[in-house]
Amino acid sequence: MSINLPDKVKNLPLTPGIYLMKDSQNQILYVGKAKNLKNRVQSYFRNSKHHSPKIKKLVKHLRDFDYILTDTEFEAFMLECQLIQNMKPLYNRMMKSPQSFIYISINLTGKYRKIDIAFNPIEKDGKVYFGPFTSRSNVEGALRGLKECFKLNCSNPNGTNSACLNYSLGSCLGRCLGGPAEQQYNDILDRFIGFLKGTDRSILEDMNQMMLNASEAFDFETASAYRDQIQTVSSLLNKEKVIEFTEESHNIVAIERLTDSTIKLFLIKRTEILFSHSYAAAGNIEEKIKTNILAYFKQDEANTDGDVSRHEIDAAHIIYRYLHSGSCSYLIISDNWLDPENHSTLDLALKNLLNNPQHFQPPIYHE
Repeated sequence: MSINLPDKVKNLPLTPGIYLMKDSQNQILYVGKAKNLKNRVQSYFRNSKHHSPKIKKLVKHLRDFDYILTDTEFEAFMLECQLIQNMKPLYNRMMKSPQSFIYISINLTGKYRKIDIAFNPIEKDGKVYFGPFTSRSNVEGALRGLKECFKLNCSNPNGTNSACLNYSLGSCLGRCLGGPAEQQYNDILDRFIGFLKGTDRSILEDMNQMMLNASEAFDFETASAYRDQIQTVSSLLNKEKVIEFTEESHNIVAIERLTDSTIKLFLIKRTEILFSHSYAAAGNIEEKIKTNILAYFKQDEANTDGDVSRHEIDAAHIIYRYLHSGSCSYLIISDNWLDPENHSTLDLALKNLLNNPQHFQPPIYHE
């Protein structure tokens, strides 16, 4: 029996959720999320001339779709992430590069060091790796900014003790000539490694001083270039914060208001929603929330700290963005609060979270 897709789309609700595109064999071709299901799914059937070739191909094979409603856009994001990981639909894989995670690699072996990007780190290969990062363009822009700022663009990296073309153009500090410039180059890379590890910010301090010097000399074009380079290099550290935060495996209570009379509770550990439930905003609900916190956040649970896997990265970014979006109020639960002797502290924190949500969004990290 043929399904009338336009009519089915018209009956979709204007609420958040997940849609699952299917072919004639009832196989899931694509999983997507939406803040507004009806508008999002309708977009596949109009303005086709603006669609990418992959979207056009998807629509051509589309014969039906299912959908799952969620209370919030955050839940739709998380459910989409989970379903894609479990189902691995064809078009989700086609629309996401297999090299979607990127690393910075610095070769520490041999006389001549090299900074580059990598997609698959290799253990014990003489290189140090940083990442993973999810945006190739951001990483490439940051490395380009670093090289331009500190004149690391040597076009003769193997060293023949003769000046390379970039040296004559002023974009190489002279590493190709050997001697002091070679040691200077290595020192800069050592400081950059310290920057990526979070132990040395002198790279940024020097870049800021270069920007200030250019500005004081009324060379505003150069100062603007330095400013852009500082932003791209700084973005590497910001990306790492998402990974660092996830590795710490916090116990997180997040509350989002659905309506004037309803709130949604999420209990989150690392990259997993352990529990979610809707409550009437009126009345004393602190005790109900506290009961769930004590049930799902265990003091004696196995330590889940450790490196964030590739499968967790997408969920980690979703959670991190959600906590900083202003859509919710959140609270990080200390392990000590789970001790019966400290339940009064937990009670007070929950009361503040529920009664003053707009003021109770403690920053996760301070700059």
